[in-house]
Amino acid sequence: MRFCQLVLGPAGSGKSTYCAAMQKHAETLNRVTHVVNLDPAAEAFSYQPLVDVRDLIQVDDVMQAEDLDFGPNGGLVFCMEYLMEPDGLDWLKEQLGDYDDDHILFDCPGQIELYTHMDVMKRLVHHLQAMDFRVCAVFVLDSVYMVDAGKFLSGSLAALSTMVQLEVPHINVLTKMDLLNKSARNQLEMFLEPEIHELLASEHNVSRFNKKYHKLTNELGKVLEDFSLVRYVPLNINSEESLTDLLIQTDFALQYGEDEDVKTRDFEYPDADDEERDPVFCG
Repeated sequence: MRFCQLVLGPAGSGKSTYCAAMQKHAETLNRVTHVVNLDPAAEAFSYQPLVDVRDLIQVDDVMQAEDLDFGPNGGLVFCMEYLMEPDGLDWLKEQLGDYDDDHILFDCPGQIELYTHMDVMKRLVHHLQAMDFRVCAVFVLDSVYMVDAGKFLSGSLAALSTMVQLEVPHINVLTKMDLLNKSARNQLEMFLEPEIHELLASEHNVSRFNKKYHKLTNELGKVLEDFSLVRYVPLNINSEESLTDLLIQTDFALQYGEDEDVKTRDFEYPDADDEERDPVFCG
């Protein structure tokens, strides 16, 4: 059995930073975690990828092809569709190898429509599952832009759409907690276990836009609140405790390590001479 996380989220939300931090944290626990770059438009990252999709296809090459005439967004979608072709999937399978007990983080592109309504990532999930991977999704959002009821609602709906689209165990993460000041961190507490109607009501009092569309935003918030589907895990990459807490949750979602044999230790029975000695009582 093999295990992987699809690290998803909007551009600039901290996906590559999450992958690098989690890989280093796993090393401190004597666990081997690999990272696969699935972003054909990536320019730089701070980890050494096990597989780099840019070795197969790059956005710049697609944009420069005269017979395609794609812009950046169209070029990225073309690259991901190319990866999902039989030749691309065979290449990915060969690059990943067939080792057991692998734990791999897939650093995915930042184009949100790939997760919310296109089927590219869902096809990738099915392919990975066919390769004996257990898959979970880690959807990351920038906490700096979430300390606001309207942005919180927008991000939560994107997370919910991704969750419904992919149909795999799903964890939502608020990244860049280390960049928030004390006041913002205290304010963010209300968004981790949110009372949606209270958040929207407070925002309604100060925003002319929300006054006009209050009924719409209220109904959207009701979707999140009634089903309690979206909750967030805060992540501070400078805190080993924060990284450990998140790793425990992803391990639980993947059922990582549950197939391992229970470790036992044989105890030696005391000699007959020892039995004649006075017993020692422990209180």
